[in-house]
Amino acid sequence: MTVQLADQLSDPNLFRQQAYINGQWKNADNGDTFAVMDPATGNVIAQVANLGASQTVTAIEIADQAMRKWRLQTAKSRADILESWYQLILLNTEDLAIIMSAEQGKTLAESRGEISYSASFIKWFAEEGKRVYGDVIPLAQSDRRGIAIKQPIGVVAAITPWNFPSAMISRKVGPALSVGCAVVLKPAAETPLSALALAELGERAGLPAGLLNIVTSEDAVAVGAVLTTHALVKKLTFTGSTPVGKLLMAQCASTVKRTSMELGGNAPIIVFDDADLDLVMPGVINAKFRNSGQTCISANRILVQKGIYQEFIERLSAAVAEFDFGAYTDKSSSHGPLITAKAVENVHAKVKKAIEQGATVVCGGQLSDGPGHFYPATILGNLNSDMSIFQEEIFGPVAAIYSFDTEQQAVEIANDTPFGLAAYFYTENMRRCWKVSEALEYGMVGVNETAISAEVVPFGGFKESGQGREGSKYGVDDYLEIKYICMGNVD
Repeated sequence: MTVQLADQLSDPNLFRQQAYINGQWKNADNGDTFAVMDPATGNVIAQVANLGASQTVTAIEIADQAMRKWRLQTAKSRADILESWYQLILLNTEDLAIIMSAEQGKTLAESRGEISYSASFIKWFAEEGKRVYGDVIPLAQSDRRGIAIKQPIGVVAAITPWNFPSAMISRKVGPALSVGCAVVLKPAAETPLSALALAELGERAGLPAGLLNIVTSEDAVAVGAVLTTHALVKKLTFTGSTPVGKLLMAQCASTVKRTSMELGGNAPIIVFDDADLDLVMPGVINAKFRNSGQTCISANRILVQKGIYQEFIERLSAAVAEFDFGAYTDKSSSHGPLITAKAVENVHAKVKKAIEQGATVVCGGQLSDGPGHFYPATILGNLNSDMSIFQEEIFGPVAAIYSFDTEQQAVEIANDTPFGLAAYFYTENMRRCWKVSEALEYGMVGVNETAISAEVVPFGGFKESGQGREGSKYGVDDYLEIKYICMGNVD
């Protein structure tokens, strides 16, 4: 069954099903398409152009030519176009939220929040692009002058995930365009419609043709191989799983591309017994169940000090009992589905394995009946670090609760993972705030707060959670080359 998504929009032109190359909407050369599904109903909502390797090569070549003019424009002129794009995104928030909810499944409230978050990166980097400074270097010789300048790295390949189909685009495209690069973007096959809608608005804002190219494809292997090996691509930016990130990095090695990787996480939340549970509960619920647990910084391991362990579980159980999982079209829905049937199977397999290894089910843990890829809010107790779920990214609405005795033990448990993206902890002890923050081996730490992401802060991880930082003043660095210029015989 195909649902007419365009009929729900105030501006039906934001609903696009073709790829976007050189400022033109393109079908696949062979006419092939792939279906985009509403994960809450299983209905087909779009048939999107399914491009392959040859059209990806074309997009790269076009981007390289378009960038040659773009990088010569002033930073202010580039910023003016990005500012217009930012304003158009905000003006079309509701339509963009509907498109996102239809293809990704999150509630409209969450989608509206992501659109605002997404737009903030465009505005931030419009300004940061005007603050790319160089240096004058004092040299040892009196007749020489040294200068360091920064220049755009070149064509940027971007591969973005389905869980945040708008924000993960703007967080990469914003800095690239602001400093003079061009972008070839492959969005996730599950959620290409948000990317295409952003491209439509970018065109309206005045982005020159060829600067932003959207290659829609179900063939991630073929397109990814081109993006990682083509000589004209100078940088790859990727958000996704650690295994895929490692593969892409290896492929990029053949042409020594710069890479920035935002990969998997295994985020702990540590709740010390001096914490204010009235403050803790909303933070834990947000960190664990936002987007039905499908975020890279989602709370994967909830560590609760033994003195408050039982009270914590009782409070969390009462809170999740109020959840209402449903489609975005149902105003009573508090949470949406998982992205695919396979995602449901993967989450349920982790739960079953934990039970086999001795975990107890406080609530949930059963497959849902009816249409859509829903999994119930689940709380698991009686867990320990020997269980397989301790080292697995759950990516679903499953709260895994562990207990601990001492501060040192909590830190050791939290750090016992190859990942290091985000961590959180709650305490009223100021000494502990500093000590634990510095001891946690993570790129981002939330203290008495779990809503830690914003356009003004550096987002990224330690260890196998990736490399580089997105957002903040550091977010443009990976899109720039530093050139040293030595001027001799100037005396």
